[in-house]
Amino acid sequence: MTLSRRNVLQAAAASSALPMLPRVARAQNYPSRPVHIVVGFPPGGPTDIGARLIAQRLSERLGQPFVIDNRPGAANNIATEAVAHAAPDGYTLLAAVGSNTINPALYPDLNFNFIRDFAMVGGIYRSPLVLEVIASVPVKTVPELIAYAKANPGKVTLASFGTATVSHIAGVFFQMNAGIEMVHVPYRGSAPMVTDLIAGQVQAAFDNLPVSIPYIKDGKLRALGVTTAERWRTLPDVPTLADYMPGFVATTWVGLAAPRQTPAAIVERLASEIDGMLGDQNIVAHLATLGAEPFPISTGAFDKFIAEQTEKWGRVIRAGNIKLE
Repeated sequence: MTLSRRNVLQAAAASSALPMLPRVARAQNYPSRPVHIVVGFPPGGPTDIGARLIAQRLSERLGQPFVIDNRPGAANNIATEAVAHAAPDGYTLLAAVGSNTINPALYPDLNFNFIRDFAMVGGIYRSPLVLEVIASVPVKTVPELIAYAKANPGKVTLASFGTATVSHIAGVFFQMNAGIEMVHVPYRGSAPMVTDLIAGQVQAAFDNLPVSIPYIKDGKLRALGVTTAERWRTLPDVPTLADYMPGFVATTWVGLAAPRQTPAAIVERLASEIDGMLGDQNIVAHLATLGAEPFPISTGAFDKFIAEQTEKWGRVIRAGNIKLE
């Protein structure tokens, strides 16, 4: 039998499409078994709580368990590396956080590249840091704190919840913008930092809002500014740092990421499900108890956001000569 040119071309086209069929079928049937969300922090923390909230809803909507796999350590690098090297099939996902955009400038020998090796699926929540002082410090505004630090060089302390954390780097960013130098006092976590702040061992700090807000409400700490672009709903009378320093934004956030070669149909399905959940008022209310709000963002915009944040914090880290302890 003689094949026409059309027959040959049709056969070739069909043959070239065959390798795609299993991937398409997998995407259409996804998920057909439990999905693991790897969290780089211990159970009970804000990242873990946010990831569990979304995991529960995804389980309900997609009919398969979404299981939290806690792998704490190395500022989320252990968890991130595990997911970077996992099969790109949608069954191993990462609870991505702000430190993923900070770490490239701090760890020169990482076995992954966050921008290259991950596809961002969608945001879960975001929350501001708050610049706060102990009530005995004689300042009530950001300009007054700057003036106070200039009048007392080398004497005003600025605490963080860890060297090279977003708390520390936001503090360096603040000093660079203000043209001041404060004494950095690092802690191992937010709770011990706030304890010493209230006790008067340190004078000022950038902290996660959920930890500090009870002490702000009862007057033990004075909030001078939040690090989001707009005022925060739970502290409506507190200005933003951007009111005094245009462009100053330093939020904490949690999102979902997948290995880069994960089929686009799976990424898009997860993104659609998460985006739909973030409009649920029960989830909005739950996030509010964490001092957070939903962080809806498209996959493309999320990829761009990661690149911009990585470049931004890299500049601050290099300019501030920030090194790991």
